[in-house]
Amino acid sequence: MKSDTTTTVLNFILAMLVILGVVFALLSITRTREFRQLTTNATLANNALMRAQGLANDTAAFNASAKNPELARILQSIQPKTVAH
Repeated sequence: MKSDTTTTVLNFILAMLVILGVVFALLSITRTREFRQLTTNATLANNALMRAQGLANDTAAFNASAKNPELARILQSIQPKTVAH
């Protein structure tokens, strides 16, 4: 070879690029796993929220016909608060 210094520098750059490729692949794998876990957790939380909202709606419908003041007070306390501007 004509220039051992050039070959050494190019081999070093190639090695660094390979190492960076491995690091980025590992980061991608871990972030994909974390994203999948977060998506699963969000789906479960959304399902629980939908069940709770359905229960609140059923309770409000029942209270419309039964007219229980204690139940009306409980339903009033769980209503979302509106923000005054």
